[in-house]
Amino acid sequence: MCFNRPTAPKIPEGEKVDFDDIQKKRQNKDLVELQSLIDAHFECRKREEEELIALKSRIEKRRAERAEQQRIRAEQEKERQARREAERMRKEEADLHRKAEDDAKKKSALSSAGSGMTSHLQRVSKRGKKQTEREKKKKVLAERCKPLNVDELSEDMLREKAKEMWEWLHTLEEIKYDECEKLKRQTYEVSDFKILWAVLVVLHLKTTICHLFIFTV
Repeated sequence: MCFNRPTAPKIPEGEKVDFDDIQKKRQNKDLVELQSLIDAHFECRKREEEELIALKSRIEKRRAERAEQQRIRAEQEKERQARREAERMRKEEADLHRKAEDDAKKKSALSSAGSGMTSHLQRVSKRGKKQTEREKKKKVLAERCKPLNVDELSEDMLREKAKEMWEWLHTLEEIKYDECEKLKRQTYEVSDFKILWAVLVVLHLKTTICHLFIFTV
């Protein structure tokens, strides 16, 4: 870079030179230039600060936008997760409900089959019991009601047989009467026992209430 070398000012001939004035002019010029440089510096500094503030503002704005985008994405992801969880729970509930219905149907089928089998077995058992009881009755009647062979008996023997049967019938009537009286006595004793038991319970309750009343007083 080339600079013009300053030349000394020409002094007019025949005039008086005022060096103080020249010095003041130079100082004023230097002051003006210095002030211009200072103003230019502060103006540049101001522009830099404004640019820095604008840059910070843009950075904060982009940061806020990114944070908002991240928040929106997080909310969307949260909603998707919630929908997935709700769908999973709905499917599990539907599966459990379907499984419960299937189990109920199976139990109902098994219960129906079991009840049918049970009723069949009960009918068979009742039939067997009826047959057994009928057979027992037949056996007892066969033992008690022996066949009468009267074809070969004489008149005296028939009278003797009739007398024997009458005595046997009278004996059965006495046995029946004794058993009925025994049953009546047992029923009466059971009734008396129930009454006595009720009286004892009432007395026990009264005693307990009296003790509680005494303790509370």
